[in-house]
Amino acid sequence: NLTWTTLIYISTVLWFIGNITTNQHVSLVGVWSKCKLWVVWFRVLFTFVFGSMTIVRFYALDRVFNQKKPFTARSSLIAGAIVIVANVAFCLVNQLISDDLTVGYIPMIEACNITMAFRIAAVSFQWVLWTACGFLIFRLRNIQSSFNEFYESIAIFAVVIALLTETTVTNLRYEYFVFEKKRRIEKTVVDTVAGVLVVWLFVGYPIFMSIFNRREYEQRWLEKLAKDGPSNTYNASSNPNGTTAYAKMHDHGDSAFNNSQLNFDSNDMHTGYMGTHRPFDDPDPLNIESTLNTQAPFNDNLLPIALRNNMHIHKPVLNTPTMFHSGYSDTSPDGRHVL
Repeated sequence: NLTWTTLIYISTVLWFIGNITTNQHVSLVGVWSKCKLWVVWFRVLFTFVFGSMTIVRFYALDRVFNQKKPFTARSSLIAGAIVIVANVAFCLVNQLISDDLTVGYIPMIEACNITMAFRIAAVSFQWVLWTACGFLIFRLRNIQSSFNEFYESIAIFAVVIALLTETTVTNLRYEYFVFEKKRRIEKTVVDTVAGVLVVWLFVGYPIFMSIFNRREYEQRWLEKLAKDGPSNTYNASSNPNGTTAYAKMHDHGDSAFNNSQLNFDSNDMHTGYMGTHRPFDDPDPLNIESTLNTQAPFNDNLLPIALRNNMHIHKPVLNTPTMFHSGYSDTSPDGRHVL
């Protein structure tokens, strides 16, 4: 989902801004001396948001592929609200607690003091988030999809667990690492690289292929989408309305049935023909003219639009009303409808 991936990327950027102060890459004077702002509301909060948005993204896959339910705008808002409330609640509680117990500024040395209790609480919260994420990834192990969501999830989880292990060791073992230039630079670089890597594991391959090999990638994507199809993914008919045929339009405006996949369910095309008439019993299902001209008479208007004999499909012209705007036009002199 592009929205959640975008939020993950924004969280990575704000997380990096929080690292600038937390790891003391600038002199902590003026606005930079507001330690709770930068440590709690940037460094910690957006680390949590990064993990939470990743969880929501995996939850969307679980809801669609495992629970067989749509991930609607309502579901998205509920999931987002839950993670926002949880993350903000943690930060708000620590904001209200005394600086001596959480995060405070020490003017004498121009540094932020981050207590061990706060470090343990923040790291523990991250482990809870990513444990939940691991549970969702485990549930995705058997999803029927051709888009590699499970392997992508495993790669992301491996990167984050490595980062979280490094963060835990650094914060608990090297309490004063910010006073060591080499170690604080290392920590900031590791955080930033891991965050950006997770984002590019989500979007890197599609973006690369869309830029450098768009036509072939589009064709493969359509084929995979047809293979995944609602019939396989949701255990449901791919034709709930009885119109299963589709044709991809070329750039010059004509349709190419020879490059399309016509997937007809077993009960899609005979409803309304008294149960016995089957217009697609021809051994060559793509021989449309032969099929329509050799079978017994039937109501042409019951066929999908793309297969009707009484239709002319014209290339749309800008500012011209379409069938979606004003319905079918009047019949032409020869009795054919014109779209």
